[in-house]
Amino acid sequence: MQVLDTPLQDVKLIQPRRFGDSRGWFTEVFNTSSFSKAGLPSEFVQDNQSFSLKGVLRGLHYQLGKPQGKLIRVLSGHIWDIAVDLRRNSPDFGKWAGFHLKPCNEAGNLELLWIPEGFAHGFLVLSDSAEVLYKTTNPYFPSGERSILWNDPTLNITWPLDTLDGTPPTVSDKDAAGRTFLTADLP
Repeated sequence: MQVLDTPLQDVKLIQPRRFGDSRGWFTEVFNTSSFSKAGLPSEFVQDNQSFSLKGVLRGLHYQLGKPQGKLIRVLSGHIWDIAVDLRRNSPDFGKWAGFHLKPCNEAGNLELLWIPEGFAHGFLVLSDSAEVLYKTTNPYFPSGERSILWNDPTLNITWPLDTLDGTPPTVSDKDAAGRTFLTADLP
């Protein structure tokens, strides 16, 4: 397994090693020992899976009280995945990074994204549909759930909206009512 740094401190791209032959391929996506040796979390408490159509934008989500680290894998389709550092003591506080995630990257490698606790997370579906599977380090905690507006002017995230052919993204009512970065309850 290869663990790659990203522009945000502690956010990592993970490329599991794949073994294949004429029958297909096999990979170990998660292994407690391998993750622990790489300095990644080795315990997850919940798996979530979503299916979304093109143009669906989910986020920017985070939890207070029981923050979730997320290990994200795209099973089908193509998403633009965003991580925003909300850790006040981080040199990257208020910065974001975006990642094109597909089942395999351009080089043919499987790729997972690790976003630690203390980050907001969201994604935009760029393909006709996408299935996303992610493991979390804490369970869903409804009273701690928060959302920052996807188009917050302070964060100024560059979403690839041009891929939607002029159609605005589809956002849930809850996400549309998110707070701005400057007024959000931050960890």
